[in-house]
Amino acid sequence: MTTPLSPNLGLSLVRVTEAAALAAGRWMGRGDAYRANKDATEAMAAAFNSLDIDGRIVIGEEGRLGISSPLNSGQHIGRGGGEILDVVADPIDGTNLLVRGRPGAISVAAIAPRGTMWSPTPAVYMDKIVVGAEAADVLVPECMDAPAAWTLALVARAKGKPVRDLVVFVLDRPRHHDLIDEIQATGARIMTRGHGDIAGALLAASDHSNIDILMGIGGISEGVIAACGVKSLRGAMLGRLAPQSAQELQSIQDAGLDTQRILTCEEMVKGNNIYFAATGITDGSLFLGVRYRGTRAETFSWILRCETGTRRQVHTEHILDAEGNA
Repeated sequence: MTTPLSPNLGLSLVRVTEAAALAAGRWMGRGDAYRANKDATEAMAAAFNSLDIDGRIVIGEEGRLGISSPLNSGQHIGRGGGEILDVVADPIDGTNLLVRGRPGAISVAAIAPRGTMWSPTPAVYMDKIVVGAEAADVLVPECMDAPAAWTLALVARAKGKPVRDLVVFVLDRPRHHDLIDEIQATGARIMTRGHGDIAGALLAASDHSNIDILMGIGGISEGVIAACGVKSLRGAMLGRLAPQSAQELQSIQDAGLDTQRILTCEEMVKGNNIYFAATGITDGSLFLGVRYRGTRAETFSWILRCETGTRRQVHTEHILDAEGNA
């Protein structure tokens, strides 16, 4: 049996997402995605490196974004010593939402014991379905290849309402044209968003939102992070590699990865020794964004502990220096 992670790690982890959110929030509506990502990534890496952990980034975003950062796949973080951990993190989920001044950008991170997180490097994209606790038992692997109508009928029955009352979260991408047509044909409603499928997964898994299910293709790193949050919320998730180019497919085949394998939350992150933290950057459905007030700033976050199912909502006041940094 794995030794439980220290309860203090949850508070340590939320300090990491708070640091990234505080750095990222300065770029709201300013149109500079590169600077926003750079500042948030550096702040998150510095916060991680202040912790007494031996962490390793399981899968970063370098494959999708095409840039190197201190949070690349395989990077070691933390002071060393302490808990030996797998780490997944996204300093800004929804960078374009942030730099265009739109709602829903968040900073997220998750940790679990070393060797428990799925690491399908060099894959970049995966197909995902996410539901909350009410429908968790009906999300079976067959849903991944079934018509959308079949899956939505299962979810509607589990939630005790007609399909027309469901709301489906889908990223607004050309690749989802046929999926959106399928969903529309069922009479279900759709929420589309240009970016931020980790936030979408949390919305689908949370009982505090109007989203019933997430469907569609998004990033691999976002999928593994989402699995940590969804599992901690007692929801369910299915995932499968979904290469979006011939080059990605060839890389996957060269690495010996199975593009037909359908994974559950338990296969994406094993066991319940998981901590997940998220902090709002811009106002959204789940979190308020960062508030800057001269020499002070406020952040609004979640800490999820999978082992106990605890969800803590954290409102933090930060003291800023003369340059406005925490």
